[in-house]
Amino acid sequence: MTDYPLFQVDAFASKAFQGNPACVMPMSDFLSDDMLQAIAAENNVAETAYIVPAGEGRWKLRWFTPTTEVPLCGHATLASAHILFTELGFDGDRIIFETVHSGELIVQKTSDGYEMDFPRPDVTEISVDEAVVEALGARPVAAYSGPFLATVFETAADVTSLNPDIRALGALGVLDGCDRGNIGCLAVDGNDVDVTSRFFAPASGIDEDPATGSWHCMLSAVMVARTGRTELACYQAFPGRGAYIGTRCEGQRIKLSGQAVTIISGKFAL
Repeated sequence: MTDYPLFQVDAFASKAFQGNPACVMPMSDFLSDDMLQAIAAENNVAETAYIVPAGEGRWKLRWFTPTTEVPLCGHATLASAHILFTELGFDGDRIIFETVHSGELIVQKTSDGYEMDFPRPDVTEISVDEAVVEALGARPVAAYSGPFLATVFETAADVTSLNPDIRALGALGVLDGCDRGNIGCLAVDGNDVDVTSRFFAPASGIDEDPATGSWHCMLSAVMVARTGRTELACYQAFPGRGAYIGTRCEGQRIKLSGQAVTIISGKFAL
């Protein structure tokens, strides 16, 4: 039997029960894909991140939901950096993660948390699809394709009051180059924030995600396209949790800022 260190972190959170839970498992080498997926299913949080040393200040990073590997996950990247900084003795101020689909991701320690440097996704405005309207149970004023489908609403209340048909959302499939089974909903409105949003990801095995870094990369790109604004204070609404995420667009990169807290440490025995 082999024991692997296991940490659970609330990411984009300043205390427990906020933000989005992620498990982080350091390893000397990645296990088989089937085993990584099985562990993630057993952990049963939005994402499990696996990190493997790749040189001074560098680690390889992969992310799995309970049902699939994903090309980019912001909150589990934040959680991984937090564990390296606070639990595993890394004494630098910058970590570089090497990823298969999203290139190098950089996490910098700041005075009040962490700042992540991610690629800026391409976004294109598209027509509002009637199948999306039916699944959401509400009509957005605009829609954008990109890594996901982004829908824009008039007010924060429009977003927070959504009660979508999750099964219908997950069955929408792909259109115009975007995964309509993973859908972000945003409004340029909110209580002391610039943007309020929610993110539904049934196509990735998550009905609704509490705090989503990859979605905020797309959200930032959408806001640049719609308003020209490059810096935002954002709130991702989620019943009982919620998360505050700062975004800043710099050319072809998106900077995300937030905090994280370790809530569980232990071992996974295989």
